[in-house]
Amino acid sequence: MTDAPLSPNTVVAFIADIFLRRGADSYLGEEVTMSEHMLQGALLAQQAGANDKLIAAVLLHDIGHYTNEFPEDALDRGIDNHHDSAGAAVLEPYFPQTVVDCVRHHVAAKRYLCATDPDYFDRLSAASVHTLNLQGGPMTTDEVASFIKNSALEEIVQVRIWDDEGKVAGVATPQFDHFMPLLQRLVDQHCGV
Repeated sequence: MTDAPLSPNTVVAFIADIFLRRGADSYLGEEVTMSEHMLQGALLAQQAGANDKLIAAVLLHDIGHYTNEFPEDALDRGIDNHHDSAGAAVLEPYFPQTVVDCVRHHVAAKRYLCATDPDYFDRLSAASVHTLNLQGGPMTTDEVASFIKNSALEEIVQVRIWDDEGKVAGVATPQFDHFMPLLQRLVDQHCGV
């Protein structure tokens, strides 16, 4: 872990380094590594013609699994061990709100879809079913009513779908550096660089 402060000029390279060093980590019982999973999601978004914010959101949606890699001041901002909220907290200073919202709510979106789409649960991997149980199971009626008020609901749900689809062993994807210019554009726009 580094103690160096991050900036709009260094955050993308910092994330790239995490992908390089930690991307081969196993992904919670799935048949792909963490980087394969996130890169597959980004490729799916790109193939669908998604905008830069959604491609970035699905590429970075699980970055919260690596918040221990971020500088110590990240912990001072109240980051906990929930990868969705932890990931959103470390990205928030650098990325547009749509990206942050998609990262923050991608776990809730799984719970939402399980409560509202009768076919969705059957599409989940065994590992995703296991984590669903740990994450609170399908949303209650009151939780659904609250969740649908999110102004980025459509984007959040779409990122969740790419998240679920990006778990196929052997899919060829671009490397992380392919997406670095896109990420840097978003950071520069958001931070006014």
